[in-house]
Amino acid sequence: MATFPPLKTAAVAQYPATKSIRFRNQIVRFVDGNEQRYRDSAGPLHQWVIRLNQLDETEMASLEGFFLSNQGSFASFVFIDPWDGTSYPNCSVGSDQLHLTSVEELRNTTSVTVTENRG
Repeated sequence: MATFPPLKTAAVAQYPATKSIRFRNQIVRFVDGNEQRYRDSAGPLHQWVIRLNQLDETEMASLEGFFLSNQGSFASFVFIDPWDGTSYPNCSVGSDQLHLTSVEELRNTTSVTVTENRG
């Protein structure tokens, strides 16, 4: 299984980066106004927004190749949490589009959302 490509520094993210944790809760509302709540997944789901603002051409090509080989959000991969080093074995990119911007030589930017999958 593929692993999200690290940068030359061996990090997977640059500052600022965002991490969120969510639960998939469902609410069923009955005609009499009562509600029943239940969790639609076994535990929390993680999501990271990885902003990469100072990529060189090699790092940008590596990220683009990774995105193409995973066919956007289709394939899953292993993602190493930049905060605590935990390995999440079933993640995917949050979009089928990757916007790559070349600002100047040795300074390219992009932003990638990585989402943990269940099931």
